[in-house]
Amino acid sequence: MGIKAMEREAGGKHALMTTAPVSRLIGSLAVPTIISMLVTSFYVMADTYFVGKINTQATAAVGISFSIMAVIQAFGFFFGHGSGNYISRRLGAQDYSSAERMAATGFFCAFLAGLLITVFGLLFLTPVCRGLGSTPTIQPYAETYLGIILLGAPFMTSSLVLNNQMRFQGNAVYAMIGIIAGAVLNIGLDPLLIFVCDLGIAGAAWSTLISQLCSFAILVFMDRRGENIRIRLRNFTPKRAMLKEIVFGGSPSLCRQGLASLSTILLNVAAGAYGDAAIAGMSIVGRVCMFINSFLIGFGQGFQPVCGFNYGAGLYRRVRQGFWFCVRVGAVFLSACAVAGFVFAPEIVSWFRDGDPEVIAIGSRALRWQLLTLPLGAWIILCNMMLQTIRQPVRAVLLASARQGLFFVPFILLLPAWLGLQGVEMCQAVSDLCSFAVSLPLTIPVLNMLGKDRG
Repeated sequence: MGIKAMEREAGGKHALMTTAPVSRLIGSLAVPTIISMLVTSFYVMADTYFVGKINTQATAAVGISFSIMAVIQAFGFFFGHGSGNYISRRLGAQDYSSAERMAATGFFCAFLAGLLITVFGLLFLTPVCRGLGSTPTIQPYAETYLGIILLGAPFMTSSLVLNNQMRFQGNAVYAMIGIIAGAVLNIGLDPLLIFVCDLGIAGAAWSTLISQLCSFAILVFMDRRGENIRIRLRNFTPKRAMLKEIVFGGSPSLCRQGLASLSTILLNVAAGAYGDAAIAGMSIVGRVCMFINSFLIGFGQGFQPVCGFNYGAGLYRRVRQGFWFCVRVGAVFLSACAVAGFVFAPEIVSWFRDGDPEVIAIGSRALRWQLLTLPLGAWIILCNMMLQTIRQPVRAVLLASARQGLFFVPFILLLPAWLGLQGVEMCQAVSDLCSFAVSLPLTIPVLNMLGKDRG
């Protein structure tokens, strides 16, 4: 699509994003992103569920491998959010040429980064698995699973870029189709490859890899439909100005996901001192909380294009209005989930590993600790999304680093030494509480600034 054609098609989108009622607009954009996030989280949970039918060590191996998947996702979100935030602001300012160049730059940089992860990950597979917290009984399962997963790193990173770029353009339905197709395929392939083909944990890994390749192919196809900016090699512009914008817009995501990986490694190491059941139990709790938070993240992703378009157009009061709408809805939803999850914690954990009472006991306690502070995530996550989108990199990076880094890392090193296994189980809740306290002075001054539109 040429610049002139893009300008004609995007004119209507610009008017919609800057004039439609904010709550209705966010709701319409959030539906496909919520579905995408829920389905994605569900198929990650499906991996855990089906692998849990093998044995406790296989369940723990998937949890250990998740920290490397978080690193892959970190680079995908880095280039996806970095380029997507810039694209939404440029579309809001009606600068379509710059948006085209950024789309191609983010996509190809992400593919190259994923390729490097594959090469180095496979070269150092054994020490990587050992460093992630594998015990001798878990190590063979972790190497088998992760060795296959690493093959899909270039496609995972670039798929995340396409997904986020389409979403920041306000075209989340196209992104949803690619994500859902891959997720449904993965859920179908898991039992087929694990049990029918008798591939065990390798079957779970191959089903994930095949689904990622499918999602990538569909997203590339969807990118060439509708009002989406086309990815073209000739627009690849890895110049300092473009890379600087990616760094500013994507650093909070890189810090958040990178520290999530580090925290998962430290959590597995701390839990490993109490046996394979502790690692498996904490892994299950992580999946459950990720599934619950996927609704809030999807809802927030519906807010981000509205935030970027209106901030780029100088309509700051619409940004603030959308932010408060999302916080209210998110807090109500997470509170309801926290109450239900607290009551039925043992039953929830037993879905994934009903044959091991020790896993259920540890997982139930840890889940209840995390649910105590779950509603605070509505404020923490949406503050981070808003700061990142309106190009407040220092505040956004600091807040993104708080939950999984600034607080979690020292707490996971100290609390188990003081409280034993209970310290491992309660670490995330304590970190969330501290992160909420830090988010207030970081965000409130910005919200006050957004009380007046640019003249």
